[in-house]
Amino acid sequence: METMRILVTGASGYIGSRLVAALLDDGHQVIAAGREPRKFDSYGWRDRVDVVALDAGDAESVSAALSAAGAVDVLYYLVHGIGATDFREADNRAAANVAAAAAAAGVGRIVYLGGFVPDGDELSEHLASRAEVAEALHVPGGAEVVWLGAAMIIGAGSTSFEMLRYTGDRFVLMPMPRWARHPIDPISIRDVLYYLVAAAKPEVRAGAYDICGPTTTTYGELMHTYARLAGSWRAGVQVRGVDTAVLSRLTAVALPVPGGLAADLVASLDYPMTASEHRLSDQVPDPAGGLLGIEEAIRRSLVVNEPAPVDRLADPHHLADTDAAWAGGDTLRIQRLAATVTPPFARPALGLLAAVPKPVAGALRVGLDALADLFPKSTPPEAS
Repeated sequence: METMRILVTGASGYIGSRLVAALLDDGHQVIAAGREPRKFDSYGWRDRVDVVALDAGDAESVSAALSAAGAVDVLYYLVHGIGATDFREADNRAAANVAAAAAAAGVGRIVYLGGFVPDGDELSEHLASRAEVAEALHVPGGAEVVWLGAAMIIGAGSTSFEMLRYTGDRFVLMPMPRWARHPIDPISIRDVLYYLVAAAKPEVRAGAYDICGPTTTTYGELMHTYARLAGSWRAGVQVRGVDTAVLSRLTAVALPVPGGLAADLVASLDYPMTASEHRLSDQVPDPAGGLLGIEEAIRRSLVVNEPAPVDRLADPHHLADTDAAWAGGDTLRIQRLAATVTPPFARPALGLLAAVPKPVAGALRVGLDALADLFPKSTPPEAS
């Protein structure tokens, strides 16, 4: 196997942090890039990677980062500003900055993970931005680009999975808007990482490819499948006459996911999200044992254990200790909040909170979060 020198932008994110671990396991030299390099000190792989400061929105910062990184064979572009104001324009500018600097530095290949782009002239801001970013990464004389498109990624810590989790946990009657009947091709985080690592290799030709799991479902079926596997009985209730834009804002309020991020993702649900016929699986063999089905991926994502360093996860579907603090479910959040005021000898008893019904836990969490916001932030005690 050829060892490559690989720079990962967005290395502190959900995908990026796991990708760094996967690339290291594959024997590559990795450079982690981010706006705040000191943030990487909390990642389990920190002592095995080089680190550079890179703000994709600042052309000078990007050029300085590529210069500091030295020779780079492959650059992974995992930067996005979804959820922020005017993210579409900012994302296009960031991609153009990285593409220009990569061309000047002689980077051979850029691997970009975006989303499916459905047919049609009227796309959501999120979906349109993903396609525009791919276009901005192509510059004359620049690096070749491998663009991978994916729909929902199943794994604890993934924003789309966490939205599915909180919808299934908090609502006894799950809302089923018209888009709940739209088809979708989800993919497990394990298989996303497998395809991302493969995309760096020269055997994969430059171009645009979709990646997906082995099963097509619908949003509604996916919500019911989650609820069943999570041990909850849930009925669906048809939601009629509610505009998707309005529903996206309501979702942002109802779920503990950053408001702008949740709203932008929900706005994209108005479209079927199925893979095109141009798939990476045509060039890359399936992983050992085959691609994971929806139920197996959800089961793995629901495993309850203490979040571990991202490079020491028993399974990439599990929650890492560097994943977003709002991820992992209401019970975990309540346990973390309770641990800040519970003596170490009594903390094992916090496991009993798992018996609290999920909708009740959701309501309790809302109250505790509101209460926590009233007090100055302090460093929570370490778990025993």
